[in-house]
Order: sequence, then C-alpha cells, then structure tokens
Amino acid sequence: MGDLPLNVLLLSSAVKILVIAHLLIIGVMAMIWAERRVSGWMQDRLGPNRVGFQGILQPIADGIKFLLKEDLIPNHVDKPLYVLAPAMLLIPAMITVAVVPFGSAIEIAGYTIPMQIAPGLNIGVLYILAITSLGVYGVVLGAWASNNKYSLLGGLRSSAQMISYELTLGLAIIGVLMLSSSLRLEDIAKEQGAYPWQWNFLIHLPAFLAFTTAMFAETNRLPFDLAEAEQELVAGYHTEYSSMKFAMFFMAEYMNMIVGSAVTVTLFLGGWHFFGLENVGGPVWSGLISFAIFFAKTALFLFIFIWVRWTLPRFRYDQLMNLGWKFLLPVALSSIVVTGLLWVTTDGNRLIIGIGNVVVAFIVVAVVGGLLVMNKVPEASGPKIAGLDELESEVS
Repeated sequence: MGDLPLNVLLLSSAVKILVIAHLLIIGVMAMIWAERRVSGWMQDRLGPNRVGFQGILQPIADGIKFLLKEDLIPNHVDKPLYVLAPAMLLIPAMITVAVVPFGSAIEIAGYTIPMQIAPGLNIGVLYILAITSLGVYGVVLGAWASNNKYSLLGGLRSSAQMISYELTLGLAIIGVLMLSSSLRLEDIAKEQGAYPWQWNFLIHLPAFLAFTTAMFAETNRLPFDLAEAEQELVAGYHTEYSSMKFAMFFMAEYMNMIVGSAVTVTLFLGGWHFFGLENVGGPVWSGLISFAIFFAKTALFLFIFIWVRWTLPRFRYDQLMNLGWKFLLPVALSSIVVTGLLWVTTDGNRLIIGIGNVVVAFIVVAVVGGLLVMNKVPEASGPKIAGLDELESEVS
C-alpha cells in the first residue's frame, strides 16, 4: 500500500467501504429471503412467493413494516442502555469485515488495489477475535436494560455460551496460524493454494469442525439459540424490543453469519482460490473472478447455516455447555499440540499433520465420551453465574 498516492488510497478505501457495506445489507436481505425459502423447501411447503418474483421483494416489505411500526419503549426499562444495545450488537458485526480479503488485488488505471478495506494489518486474526467478542455486550445490555426476567435469563445464557465457545473459536485457528506463520488473513488465504487438497479444512479437519460449531454458537443460531429460546424465554433478550430496534438485532444475527462465513472461507476453505480460475484473464478480470469465487464459497457456507438450523433440534443448556467444554475445547487443544509436534518432527509434512490431527481428535472424543458414559466426568461445567439456577426455577 505504500506505493499508492494518498488521494488514490483514500478514494479506493471509501469506495470499498461503501461497496462492502451495501453488500452486507443486501446480503442480510438475501439471507432473510433464502432462510424462508429454503426452510419451505425442506419442509415441503412454498414459503413467501407473493411479493415480487418468487417472493424476492419480501425482505423489502418486511423492512417497510419495521419502519412503520410504532417504536415502543416500556416505562420500566433503562432507556439509555435499552437504546444503545441494538447498536452494540450491529456495529461489531459491520466493522469486523474490514480485514477480510474478498479476492486478489485488482489493477485499475495502473494502480494495484487490494480487495480488502484494511489490507496489510499485521494482527488481522486478533482484530477479528477482539471485535467479535464485543457482540456479547449488545445481548447483555439489551437483557439487563429490559428489566425483564425472561430477557435477563436470555442474556445470562448468551454471556456464558459466548465466553465458553470463544475459547474454542480462538484455539481452533492456532494450528492454521502455525502453518501460515502470519496473522494476516490475506497471507493465510495465499498460503493455502489453488486446489482443495491444499486447503486448511483438510489439514486441520477436527479444528475446522470445532471452529464451525463454535461459529454457530457465537451467532446464536440453532441448535445453539438458547439466548432466544421461544418455548421457555418468550424470545429472550429482545422480548421488550419492537420496530427498528428489534430489526437491528435481527440484522446483526444475519450479518454475523455472513462475516463468520467469510472468515471461515478465508481461514479454512482457500479464500478466493479455486483450481487456478482466479488467475484467468487480465489483472481486472482475475480480480473480479476471485471475488466471484469468494462470494460463491461464502454463499455455500451460508446455505449450511440454514440447512443445519432446519435439520437439528435445539440443545438443552447443559448439553450446550458439555459440548463446548468437554468435547470441542479438548479437540482444539489437541489440534494445537499435534500440529506443533508434527510440524517440527516431520519438517512440515501437511499430509502427516492432517492424519495425525484426525487420529488424535478421534481418540480424545472417544476417551471423553467413554468417561461421560462411565460417569467419571462431573456434569456441571462452564462458567457459573450466581443466581442463574434460582432465576430459571422462578421463571419456570
């Protein structure tokens, strides 16, 4: 970036910010439509198909409805925090995308423009982990400010859930960072190469599965949506919200899904690489093709989000915590140990590292599962919150 004049740098950054921000908003609308259409297809029903061709304008109709609905603020809430909470959840979801590379660099008017809002950031991975962890404040503030027991219980569940799964989320990518020797996401994408057998999801398969599962929990998606479980919490932390404030919570969930899918594609699925197609054509076409490849991979991962939601039932809270602390965390830790040892002893042989990770993860899961069956592992796990059991009993 040092060879770009200041005016070109500022102009390119402004254009990329505008384009990515609009793509995120359009992506949220597309995901709302896709969620309802795919769920209808999976359940052998139609889904929305009246507003526009195949219901494509339904998200716009929903947005207009939210804008026109009366914005109620109950008298019993803590108004400043109540108003701030939706923004605290939505803003981190939007600014996380700044370090995600959406394709290879594109050449325009003799200047090489990276397809990334903040290229060259040496701590890109740490930036993502730090910013995404701020999302829990939006949930907790909304729950606390609502002054509602159902909302508070949802916020407490979410805080314990996100703290637990953030550990797995961070530890699962340590092996990837070892092999790439960089914290820049663009370097991690370039390191993986053009072919699927070079991508990190095969070399770090157990860590990839742990990371993906933790991503579902971090975005409060089924089967981990304990923070808004309608059956027992009446929608949980956003029970007291209406109009656009509720819509912001809704948008933040889908925006987190989009950003999480983009990060997963970058870390584990080769980024914008796909059988060398990203190098077809000139400097402009190669950049556009790489962007299209990245978009397609992200869309595929978003489909998996929807697929899982309408396939698996919701976990119980104890099952959620047991999965995070007793299975995913040991698997992520074993991946770090195995990757480090085999990286040194086999001179970086990725095939051996991949096989070793799978074998050791299988052993870890088998041992932990055996101990649980034999009742050798205590049932209580995860962070304890004072008064949580009493509050759940009172609400029940």
